[in-house]
Amino acid sequence: MPYKICMVSDFFYPSMGGVESHLFLVSQRLIQRGHKVIVITHAYGNRKGVRYLTNGLKVYYVPTLVIYSGASLPTVYGFFPLLRNILIRESIDIVHGHQAFSALCHEAILHSKTMGLKACFTDHSLFGFADASSILTNKLLKFTLSDVDHVICVSHTSKENTVLRAALSPRNVSVIPNAVVASQFLPDPSAADPNWITIVVISRLVYRKGVDLLVAVIPRICAMHKNVRFIIGGDGPKRIDLEQMREKHMLQDRVELLGPVRHSQVRNILIQGNVFLNTSLTEAFCIAIVEAACAGLFVVSTKVGGVPEVLPSHMINYAMPEEDDLIMAISKALHLIRYGKVDPSKFNDELKDMYSWSNVAERTEKVYDLIYHMPSSPLIERLRRYYGCGLYAGKIFCMVMALDYLFWLLLEIVFPRWSIEPAPTFPSERYKKKMDHE
Repeated sequence: MPYKICMVSDFFYPSMGGVESHLFLVSQRLIQRGHKVIVITHAYGNRKGVRYLTNGLKVYYVPTLVIYSGASLPTVYGFFPLLRNILIRESIDIVHGHQAFSALCHEAILHSKTMGLKACFTDHSLFGFADASSILTNKLLKFTLSDVDHVICVSHTSKENTVLRAALSPRNVSVIPNAVVASQFLPDPSAADPNWITIVVISRLVYRKGVDLLVAVIPRICAMHKNVRFIIGGDGPKRIDLEQMREKHMLQDRVELLGPVRHSQVRNILIQGNVFLNTSLTEAFCIAIVEAACAGLFVVSTKVGGVPEVLPSHMINYAMPEEDDLIMAISKALHLIRYGKVDPSKFNDELKDMYSWSNVAERTEKVYDLIYHMPSSPLIERLRRYYGCGLYAGKIFCMVMALDYLFWLLLEIVFPRWSIEPAPTFPSERYKKKMDHE
C-alpha cells in the first residue's frame, strides 16, 4: 500500500553529513517504491520555501531560527500552525522524524500525534548518561518517544543506547542500518600519488568527531613516516585547532585542509588516498567508513559505538580513542599499504552486496505497514504515558501535551481543514517514463 510520508529533521541538504545523506537516499528509494515523500527542514540562508529535488522529492525549507550546529530554536507550539497546514495540504499519513538533536523532529512528532497521524523516529546518534547535556537530551527524548509508534536505530549498539535512554520496550525498536550507493564510490588506484601514502579524513570538525585526537596524532605520524601526508575535508568549530597545529609544526606541505565538501565531491577526494582515518569519540554507525572502503581505502577507526558492526575485519584496523593506540593502528595500516599486504580496491565488490538503500527502504516500509495498522491512542492513554515520564517531568509533559491538544482544537476552528487547498501530487510515474524515454 502506498503511503504519504513526511520526513522531518533539522539536518538536510545543502548541509552535509550522514543524516542528510540518509534522509535523501531513503526518500528516493521510497519514491521509487511508489510512495509519496516530502521533507520538512529549516531554511538555509536564501534557500527558503518549497524546492523540488531528484524524482520530485518536495522539500519545505521553513523559516526557523538556527541556534547551534544546524539545530533550530525549539518553539514547542510556534511551528504547529505551519506544520498542520503542510500535513493537511499534502494529505500525510505518516510523520518520520530523524535525529535526537533536531527540535523540528521532536515538535513534529508531538504535533502529528495530536492530529491523529502515525509517527516514527530514527535515532542516528549515541548519547551518554552522566553529563548535563546528555541528561537533558535524554529526558526530552523520553518525552517524545513516550507517544511514538515505533523507533528505528542504525545499529544494535544504538538500539541498546536508545532503549536505555528513553526507557522503551525493545519490541518497539527496530535496527535498520545505513547503506551506500557503491556505484558512486568506484575505486581508482591510479588517482593516488605514488610518491606519498595519503591519509584522508572527511568529517564534521567538532569535538564529538575526535578532532582533538586528530590534532595530537598528525604531527607524530608525520615525524615517524616521512612519506605520509593528510587530506582533511570538512568544516566546524575545531577547524581553527587544525590550522594552528599545521602552523606550529610547519606541516603546510603535508596537511591539506579542504574546508566544506559537497557529497558529490567526496569520491574524488577519497580516491586520492590510501588510508581513511575516523577518530570519532562516539558513533552510532559511521557511513563515512563504508564510503571510504567502497572507494578503495583501508580504514583506521576508533572502536566506539556501532563502528565494530559496520565493516569486515580485513577492511579495518581498530584503536581505542587514545593517542598512542591510534598511532599504533595507523602505523600498522601504513605497513600493510606500503608492502602491498592488502588490496583495498577489491572492497567495493564485497560491500555492494552488503549495503543497499533499496533494502533499507524495503525494511522501513515494513515499519510503516506495522504502525499504519496500529489503533490510534485515545487522549487519556497519551496523558497516561506522559505522566509516567517522571515525578515532576511527567506532570509538566502532561500540561505541554494538553495545551498542544487545545491549540489544535483552536486551529481546527480558526483555520478549518476545508479552507486548506490540497497540493497536487508530483507525477512520479510520468516523470520516470519521460526520463527513461530520453
